[in-house]
Amino acid sequence: MLHPFSSLDRDISLAFLQDYPTPEQARRVGPERMKAFTGRHGYSGRTRPEVLVERQRTHLLSAAPGTVAGKQPTAVLFAEQPALLNDHIRILNKRIDELLATHPDAPVFLSFPCMGRICAATLLAEMGEDRDRFPTPAALMAETGGAPVTRSSGRTRQVRFRYAANKRMRHAVDWWVFNMAREVPWVREAYEQARARRQPHNLAIRGLGARWVRVLWRCWQDHTLRSRPLPSGPAASADRAPLPGRRGGQPHHPG
Repeated sequence: MLHPFSSLDRDISLAFLQDYPTPEQARRVGPERMKAFTGRHGYSGRTRPEVLVERQRTHLLSAAPGTVAGKQPTAVLFAEQPALLNDHIRILNKRIDELLATHPDAPVFLSFPCMGRICAATLLAEMGEDRDRFPTPAALMAETGGAPVTRSSGRTRQVRFRYAANKRMRHAVDWWVFNMAREVPWVREAYEQARARRQPHNLAIRGLGARWVRVLWRCWQDHTLRSRPLPSGPAASADRAPLPGRRGGQPHHPG
């Protein structure tokens, strides 16, 4: 019944479920009523009411009257829970914006491409303000999980995934680099080169992340913004060093 909208946790999907909790009620929604409903709830999906109605009617389910009567109040209550969570998320996002606006290091983090407020706030909170805590890029990379663990014994040398790391920081860096690989052409090109060398997706993302963490560490230590323009075209290739990785073998990586 919620097929017209992009995802179940959106406010518009939850509002529709609360207003029309049964298939029969949803079936009576025509283009005019859908237009009034989307206008009332500030829908910004830019999909015409006629299209929404057609999507909805194509995927309507049916059930016995007793089943519908029993499930109707449950559906409304279930819709209220994620709606409340959405309200809480908006409150927290507003508070994060307020704190970022006053933090002296926030401009440094936000000067990087695709560094959204959640990633910036996470890294700021986890790194803190004590520069002596991470005296070298390697220290910060180890904390974020970007530096693999090397084990040597005799002639055997193994490079393995670093499990002992700050998972919140690792997750933030992964998302940051993932977004850059989608939005920044020369970062996407570097990612595709790594994939062409048969690096798994996660290894390619973490290889890029390790390089960007070094740059972030330098700017953070110097209290400077990343003002260097993003390269494009042939300059992009000259600006980049090869991604981490070894021919003939790759560090162990889970998944």
